[in-house]
Amino acid sequence: MPRSMRVNAMFALVAILIAGCGGHDDDNGAPHYVSDISVPNVKAGVNFSFDIGIVSGSRYYFTDRNNASLDQIDIPSKTFVKAIQGTGNLAFTGLGPGPNSMAGPDGATPVGSRIYVGDVNSVKIVDPSVGAVASKITVSTTGVRADEGCLDPTHNLFMISSPEEPVPFATFINTSTQTVVAKVTFTDNAGKPTAGLEACRYDPASDNFFVNVDGSTANPHGELVKLPGASIRAIPSGGTQNYTTLAGVAMYGEGNCDPTGLALGPGNDIAVGCREGTTNAPLLMEIFDRSNGALLASLNAGGGDQLEYDAVTNRYYNAASRWTSSGNASTNGACSSASPCTPVLTIVDAGSRSIVTRLNTGNNAHSVAVDPATGLVFVPYSSATSPAGCSNCAANGFVNGGVSVFAAK
Repeated sequence: MPRSMRVNAMFALVAILIAGCGGHDDDNGAPHYVSDISVPNVKAGVNFSFDIGIVSGSRYYFTDRNNASLDQIDIPSKTFVKAIQGTGNLAFTGLGPGPNSMAGPDGATPVGSRIYVGDVNSVKIVDPSVGAVASKITVSTTGVRADEGCLDPTHNLFMISSPEEPVPFATFINTSTQTVVAKVTFTDNAGKPTAGLEACRYDPASDNFFVNVDGSTANPHGELVKLPGASIRAIPSGGTQNYTTLAGVAMYGEGNCDPTGLALGPGNDIAVGCREGTTNAPLLMEIFDRSNGALLASLNAGGGDQLEYDAVTNRYYNAASRWTSSGNASTNGACSSASPCTPVLTIVDAGSRSIVTRLNTGNNAHSVAVDPATGLVFVPYSSATSPAGCSNCAANGFVNGGVSVFAAK
């Protein structure tokens, strides 16, 4: 090769290596950053409190506590459409006076043409076609949130967890009648309330609900619980039953996990996102066989909250807001100036159960949704300085807060 060609090739290689380091990861040949979308009232210095995101049709929705709304983004144009806010007794709680347990909205789940949204004491039902909260279903009166939910579309049954109740419970709602038909409480076999509830998923192939339990006496750092759909439907209408007494229930220990996100993968795989609260514990993502609870893989890919599987790319997407440069949990698992986090979007190949890549994300970026039609990935984030504890957010270009858009490939 002539010297001039060797020099040009060397410069091209250097340019490729630089493009793949830091910043917004603008690599168009692989998963990469695309753009940012601004959100009303979110700017530099603002602590943006948001939760779960979903894709429904050609729109991306996520829950926004700052604006007390379900925010709507048009996917083709990547533009903010509307902050859907209720009025009167249909209004979302917003930030509220206390912790996240007393704030809302929280979880969001597409149910037909509507979106069921967890809020304090209730589920709000949003009609996206008119951009309004249409109705609500009361599930409690204690002043804490109904959080994350999942849908059995075959039997028109929606499950939503209330993790901060004195005894955590899940409410089951008939989506045809919009009425509560059953509740399942979570007191473990030792007679103690479980530590809380996280994400749930319904598996239509086996007719089972799965839910991450934060901790029980037998499994203090988390267990994956299988709730047979037939056993839920057998509860007398309006009745309550404890999870340990359901026919066919199974509890699978998750080790030192402190689980958060949950995603059904290919075959019998089910992926669990761990967000370890033990200082210096490896941040893990675990993959189980959901038919028997066998652990199939344990990857250093945790530290997140929402976890999603996309069948088109056959990959998992983990919003790892508490990832660190060492891959181990920060002090007590929390991000701080003294023990900072380096948030990433971790992408895992579901076929080989191996890590594909990590892309830099913004501060507290713990929510993720994937549009299978366009391959776009949506990740909300807070401003670089609030909350404290992101050591590289500003340097990576995530300054103001908003929604980052990535391409899955």
